[in-house]
Amino acid sequence: MPSRIKSIFFFGFFLIFFSDVNAQCAMCRAVLESGSDTSAAEGINNGIVYLMAIPYVLVAVVFYAVYKKLRSTKYS
Repeated sequence: MPSRIKSIFFFGFFLIFFSDVNAQCAMCRAVLESGSDTSAAEGINNGIVYLMAIPYVLVAVVFYAVYKKLRSTKYS
């Protein structure tokens, strides 16, 4: 893999799977953290982060496929 593509891949990987991301709205955070069980708040937060990341991954895959298709037709 070329170094540029490899660096973009690792940068995207670390953005998606960064462990200290907090992607909750203020209302969800207040309701979940007001209770004594913080594991539910952590679970909801992780779910929100994964749901947020999926569209970006799908768009990246589509753009990569289009890029490879255009590049292969250019050199053919």
